Amino acid sequence: MTRGNQRDRDRERAQARAGNKGKTKDDGLTPEQRRERDAKALQEKAAKKAAQAATGGNNAGGGNKTKK
Repeated sequence: MTRGNQRDRDRERAQARAGNKGKTKDDGLTPEQRRERDAKALQEKAAKKAAQAATGGNNAGGGNKTKK
């Protein structure tokens, strides 16, 4: 075999990389609870943005912009 142990090393490295992808945050919520939490957060974000636009503060950059 001309490759020596390179194939085995590559296989081990691929397995190690794939092992890290399977991990997810365990927040103790069911998928339904997670969907509800995320939907609520999106609604709050949209309401905040709408309120900001209504007050005329639609400058998303947040910096001081002056016209000359």
